[in-house]
Amino acid sequence: MRICVFCGSSIGARPAYRAAAELLGRLFAEHSIGLVYGGGAVGLMGVIADSVLAGGGEAIGVIPDGLLRREIGHNGLTELHVVETMHQRKAMMADLADAFIAMPGGCGTLEELTEIVTWSQLGIQVKPCGLLNVEGYWDGLLGFLDHAVNEKFMRAENRELIVVARTPEAMLEKLLSWKAPPPVEKWLDRARR
Repeated sequence: MRICVFCGSSIGARPAYRAAAELLGRLFAEHSIGLVYGGGAVGLMGVIADSVLAGGGEAIGVIPDGLLRREIGHNGLTELHVVETMHQRKAMMADLADAFIAMPGGCGTLEELTEIVTWSQLGIQVKPCGLLNVEGYWDGLLGFLDHAVNEKFMRAENRELIVVARTPEAMLEKLLSWKAPPPVEKWLDRARR
């Protein structure tokens, strides 16, 4: 099994973010779960990759050539795929992974998570999508998603596509026991075009 982790190219403001990335990497190695990620050597990306590798695990990076040339690519990975565009990067990471986890990060992490959840919503892929809510980092996003459900811009069933946990241990437990929900038809109001 391989899990794709979306996370920041920064360490963040709190030591708990780094600690969670280190622990998640150790757990991947202990459970023979391969890491798929953005291929960087910096921030939480570098921390989780280093942790997986230190435990003897598999770490596969996918990085656009432009970022690699800026010298932020990780040189010690099991595999490093260099692609031309961000779109190719995301497509390859999705193809290589059996599940996804978003850790704390910025707009790139948020965009990666929302795209993969949208793919689940549309039936393009059927893989678990986790949100590792370290120290409540994603509470604002979770509030927004609940608001979107209440305002009828998101189905409650699609809101449930996002598995949420506060610790790496709980996240892995939830992802490993995840069962695909029945498909939900796209919410269309054909009478109001």
